[in-house]
Amino acid sequence: MSKKDFVVGLDIGTTKICCIVGEVSEAGPQPTIDIVGIGTAPSSGLRKGVVINIDSTVESITKAVEEAELMAGVEISTVYTGIAGGHIKSFNSTGIVAIKDKEITEQDVQRVIDAAKAVAIPLDREVIHIIPQEYLIDSQDGIRDPIGMSGVRLEAKVHIVTGAVSSAQNIIKCANKAGLNVAEICLEPIASSEAVLSEDEKELGVVLVDIGGGTSDIAIFREGAVVYTGVLAIGGNHITNDISVGLRTPQHEAEKIKILHSCAMASMVKPDETIEVAGVGGRKPRIVQRRLLAEIIEPRVEEIFSLIQREIMKAGYQDLISGGVVITGGSSLLEGMPELAEFILEMPVKRGIPQYIGGLRDVVNSPKFATGVGLLRYGARSGGVGTGTKRSKFSIREKNIYDKVRGSMRAWIKDLF
Repeated sequence: MSKKDFVVGLDIGTTKICCIVGEVSEAGPQPTIDIVGIGTAPSSGLRKGVVINIDSTVESITKAVEEAELMAGVEISTVYTGIAGGHIKSFNSTGIVAIKDKEITEQDVQRVIDAAKAVAIPLDREVIHIIPQEYLIDSQDGIRDPIGMSGVRLEAKVHIVTGAVSSAQNIIKCANKAGLNVAEICLEPIASSEAVLSEDEKELGVVLVDIGGGTSDIAIFREGAVVYTGVLAIGGNHITNDISVGLRTPQHEAEKIKILHSCAMASMVKPDETIEVAGVGGRKPRIVQRRLLAEIIEPRVEEIFSLIQREIMKAGYQDLISGGVVITGGSSLLEGMPELAEFILEMPVKRGIPQYIGGLRDVVNSPKFATGVGLLRYGARSGGVGTGTKRSKFSIREKNIYDKVRGSMRAWIKDLF
């Protein structure tokens, strides 16, 4: 990778669309990225992480991309984007193959991954990720990179993430209508983990919870690999809605109150604190106790973490997570969020802030940019490259997800005949 290579992450969220441009000075497993541009725009075309209005989503994407182009001084044509929503389903799978020449080659690794993904998937779903967890050679486990090793039988354990074909198509369609190619789609909690988790945490066992506007995304890591992913269709918008109903104020005012005054634990609020609440339909503003606001928010946040706890228990890893829980995403900024999470989940909890970046790092130094920064790191690790000259077209990778599927099918048919 030459100097001045760029990669672009496009986080298409329920409440905001964020485009981040990074300059990659060093590629590889731990890429070095300097943030050179960022653009954000309010999002109104998504509900619970899924596109419901293409035109308004395209408009928001265009605004965010133009802002990022202006700041970075480059023209964007290819992006890495995220996907979430209640339609996401994941499972673990195993594949076994015989090693042809007693020494493992890249072809053997590809064959064993193909064997692991040979599972029945409904026609309305498609595979988004196949993430190798570990390889076994003649029953010897814990191998991360088997190429060049000797053996007779190779086994692979992989984590497979699937999503609804229509949801992935709609994200690609929105990006294409905004004049962008999609290099790759990445599951949002996996992208966020790239930005906020350390290798030590992944090795020890950690739960990443990305609480956004429309969804709460979960990724569980154990021994350095993803072992479970899931998406809950509940997030910060539900808290805003509760404030709007409970304090009888419009949604946009409820969102302002949530950002400025909210607290997830009523016990942390002083009894004499007050806030001003705007009235509906021209009525006068009212003064209410801040504790009342906290009492409205607390049950909803409790519900979110109770559902997360149920997901961890369903995955069966509740006793194997020594690294605790890392919460990130815009909604994790609520005061008292880590404290309430610790109380409900009975594990150490901290906020995750984007790391491993340079350049304009102060601009993205917030949990709400975790997915956007993570998509940059994911793209750089996948080998996405730009041309490097100012005001030039990006040429990261012109293949979209369907070209990749076609290419895989062609290779498979070639192997058979």
